[in-house]
Amino acid sequence: MFKRWVLGIICLCCFSAVQAQKSDNHRVIVIMTDGFRWQEVFGGMDSSIVKVKRFHHGDSASIVSKYWAPEVSDRRSKLMPFFWNTIAKKGQIHGNRAKGSLVNVANPYWFSYPGYSELLTGQVDTAVNSNDYKANPNTNFFEYLNGLPTYKGSVAAFGAWDAFDRILNEKRSGFPVVNAFDSYQGYVKTQDSELLSRMAKDSFRAFGDAEVLDGFMHYQAMDYLKNKKPKAMFISYGETDEFAHEGHYGHYLNAAHQFDAWVAEIWNFVESDPLYKGKTTILITTDHGRGDKIKSQWTSHGEKVKDCHSIWYAMIGANVPNLGEVQVQEQVYQRELIHKVSTLMGLNFLSIKK
Repeated sequence: MFKRWVLGIICLCCFSAVQAQKSDNHRVIVIMTDGFRWQEVFGGMDSSIVKVKRFHHGDSASIVSKYWAPEVSDRRSKLMPFFWNTIAKKGQIHGNRAKGSLVNVANPYWFSYPGYSELLTGQVDTAVNSNDYKANPNTNFFEYLNGLPTYKGSVAAFGAWDAFDRILNEKRSGFPVVNAFDSYQGYVKTQDSELLSRMAKDSFRAFGDAEVLDGFMHYQAMDYLKNKKPKAMFISYGETDEFAHEGHYGHYLNAAHQFDAWVAEIWNFVESDPLYKGKTTILITTDHGRGDKIKSQWTSHGEKVKDCHSIWYAMIGANVPNLGEVQVQEQVYQRELIHKVSTLMGLNFLSIKK
């Protein structure tokens, strides 16, 4: 009896050690693109939008040539080849409402800061009701990770928009949040950090001082990923939202196409690096949807745009079941997504208001 008890304890300890080792090695990357509609993710180019002169800006032939195909499957693959040739085969994509997969924001506001806060804190705080809201009082998932011995000092965030300092509460969270025109070199010294900092600083500020072009943010994030090898990373792109607000459908589609290529670049690096391969869970999603029932509202979102609460998400990588395009009845909320990631990592994240 005693021997059996000892054997049981040894087995339990071994199992716990394996689990701890597994958790220690587990890495996570959360990637977002601002305000990108589920309609284009699952349907590709929308012909009813591209034919409107004020949305195609005299360039409808070019847009149609690049992104149109008679079949939906071909059309969406032309727009987002990595999503549909890789994630759909090795991971899962949710949010095709035509197939019964419903993904919604749970916050009542349907714009950026509340959406990012809901995603990153795994809850809805109705006090977070403005894009100018103060530093987020709710702890976020990456802050939680940075408080764990396994992840301490190996967490980083990059965002095109300058609000992420507040959304992620950089001062309290204790990890680098490089957003908008922050000096990348001020956070890290690599072979290319000075050049990357100068290029962003001296670039054309198409969206003013609040948001840098995605390309500059992306290459800083990739430089950090390759050189610092963080265990947890957040990356957020903004041009899909900016060009939609401008009503420029061609630029919006081009931004989405480029986003897909950048996600592919991140995935290819993860798959090529021994520290990440087979150990990294990737979540890809957006902060809010855009109008569609009234087609002219595709440029907009917020409480007055009835259907912009509808979003999508995709997952690929370690411990992610291969479900492909989900075509079953489901209702998922944005606040649940980071908890799904936490569970796959063997963790139990809970946000706290401070």
